[in-house]
Amino acid sequence: MEYRVEEIARAAGVSVDTVRFYQSRGLLPPPERRGRTAIYSDRHLDLLRRIRALNRQGLTLEAVGRLLGDPRASDGVKESLLGALAEAEGEPTLTRTDLARRAGIPEFLIEAGEQAGLLQPLEIEGEARYTAADLRSVEAARLLLESGFPLQELLPLARDHAAYTQEIADRAIELFDRYVRKAGTGEPQPSKDDIARRFRELLPAVTTLVALHFERTLTHRARARLARAGEDEALEAALAATRRTRLKLSWS
Repeated sequence: MEYRVEEIARAAGVSVDTVRFYQSRGLLPPPERRGRTAIYSDRHLDLLRRIRALNRQGLTLEAVGRLLGDPRASDGVKESLLGALAEAEGEPTLTRTDLARRAGIPEFLIEAGEQAGLLQPLEIEGEARYTAADLRSVEAARLLLESGFPLQELLPLARDHAAYTQEIADRAIELFDRYVRKAGTGEPQPSKDDIARRFRELLPAVTTLVALHFERTLTHRARARLARAGEDEALEAALAATRRTRLKLSWS
C-alpha cells in the first residue's frame, strides 16, 4: 500500500512533523519521490510504528537507531535487547518543568546538569522527557547544594565524572557485544531470549559493582585524609558513620 506523508502519519498515530523528524534523524529511509510528492510504503509504516513504540517505552532515539540499524543482529534479537533497555531506562513521565517542580529547584539548574552530562533526557518525539531516576539524581544534587557545596565547583567535577563514565560505559558495552551478544566463530549463537535475560542480569550487577567501588574509594580516601591531618575526633566520627551506613541499591 502507498501513503502520502499525511496518510502515513495518521495511520501510525503521529504528527507529520514526527514523521519528518524521524526521517531527519535517519531512522526512516527516504520515501519514493514522484515529482514533488513523497510516497511511503507499508515498510515505512511498520518501521514508524516500531520506532514510536520503543521511543515511548523510554529508549532514546540514538539507542533505537543504533540497534535497528545493526545488520549483524536479527530482528528478534534487536527487539529483545530494545525491550530490556526500555525496562532498564524506565517510563519517561516528566517534562523539564515537572522535574524542576517535583525536585524543588529552578529549571536553570536542570539545564546546568544536562550541560555537565549528569542528566541525559530521553527524546520522545522531539521533546525532552525525564525518568524517575532523573528525579532521584536531581534530588541528590539538591542535597549537595543545600549542604554547602558551591555550584561553580560541583559542575566541573560533574563534567569530569560524566566524561570518564561515558568512556567506561562504552568499553563495557563493547565487552557485552563481544562476549555475550555475539558468540565467537564456531560457538553456538545465543538466542534473543538468552541475550535479553543476560542483559537484565548483568546491568544491575555492573551498576552495583561500580557504585560500591566508588563508595568504598570515597570513604577510604576521606578517612585517610583525616588521619593524615591528625583530626582524630573527626576520624572517629567518620569511622562510626561508615560502619553504620552502607550504600543500598535496589533494582526493580
